[in-house]
Amino acid sequence: MKGFVENPVLIARGLQKFFKENHAIRDVSLELHPAEIYGLVGPDGAGKTTLLRLLCGVLKLSGGTVEICGADLEQHPEQARSRLGYLSQRFSLYDDLTVLENLHFFAEMRGLEVDTWQPRSEWVLDFVGLLAFKDRLAGLLSGGMKQKLALAVSLVARPQVLLLDEPTTGVDPITRQDFWQLLIQLVSEEKLGVILSTPYMDEASRSHRVGYLRQGRLVVEGNPRLLRNRLAGRIVEAAVQPLEAAISAAAADPGVEAVQRFGDRLHLRVGDVDVDDLCTRLSNSIHEAGGTIQSLQVVDALLEDVFIAMVEGDKL
Repeated sequence: MKGFVENPVLIARGLQKFFKENHAIRDVSLELHPAEIYGLVGPDGAGKTTLLRLLCGVLKLSGGTVEICGADLEQHPEQARSRLGYLSQRFSLYDDLTVLENLHFFAEMRGLEVDTWQPRSEWVLDFVGLLAFKDRLAGLLSGGMKQKLALAVSLVARPQVLLLDEPTTGVDPITRQDFWQLLIQLVSEEKLGVILSTPYMDEASRSHRVGYLRQGRLVVEGNPRLLRNRLAGRIVEAAVQPLEAAISAAAADPGVEAVQRFGDRLHLRVGDVDVDDLCTRLSNSIHEAGGTIQSLQVVDALLEDVFIAMVEGDKL
C-alpha cells in the first residue's frame, strides 16, 4: 500500500462469520501496518465487535484467514496471540484486585517472568498515569481510570497489534482526549498497529485509515481526507431559523439529493448542478417558507456526509 514501507502486522483475508442463519461478517479483508491507526466505524449491529473478536481469536472463523505478524491465528494461535493486545468494550478486569495485581495476573497469564513484567508494569502504569494508584482496588477507579487500566493490561506484554473496541464510549470528553494522546504517543514510540472501533466520527478522522462496516461488509476504506474529498463541492451548509423552513424547501428542490441535520445547521448533499443557481433558488424558497437565512454556503464534507451518502446508495 502506498505510504507504508514495512510489512503488515495483521492480514485478514475473506473473513466470514455465521451465527446460525445470521451472516454477521461477509468476506471482509483488511491489512494493518506498524505505526498505523485504523478506525473502524459503522452503525449499531454492523459487526464491528464481531470483527474484532474474530481478529483476536475470541470467536472462531466460519471462513477466511487471519495472520498476526506472520503467524496464522488458527494454525498457530499461541504465537499469533503473543503479539496481540485486546481491549474489550466492557471493563473485564478484577475489581477485587489492585491495579498492580491486575497487571501481575495478566502478565503471568501471558507467560511473562517477573523480571520482565515488573519493570514493564511500572513503565506502563506511569505512561497511562496510574502509577500513583497502583495499590488502589480496580473496583474503586473512575470510569476513565478503568479504561486506562485496561489499556495498561493490554500493553504489558509488548504487543505489536492492538485491538480496541470502542475504548472511549461512556467517558467524558477530557478523558477521551487524554486517551487519544496516549494512543498517538504509543503508535509513535512503540510502532504499534492499532485497529479501533468507534462511534465518534471525530475519532475516526484522527485515524490514518478508516473503514466503514455495514451489514457485515467492509463497504469502503481509505484515508479520511481522501474519503471526504469524494463529496468535494457537493455539501451546502445552511444556517437557517427555523430549520424546518429550510428542510421543507431543500427537500423540494430537484438539485438537492439529501438533507441531514447537524446540530443547529443542515447539510444539503447536491447533485451535478450549478451551486450558485441552487443557492439562489434555495434562498428564495426558504424565504417564502418563512425562514431567515444566516448563511448558505459550500463547505467541506464530513465523514458523516460520506457514509450517509454511501448508505443511501450514492456511488461517489
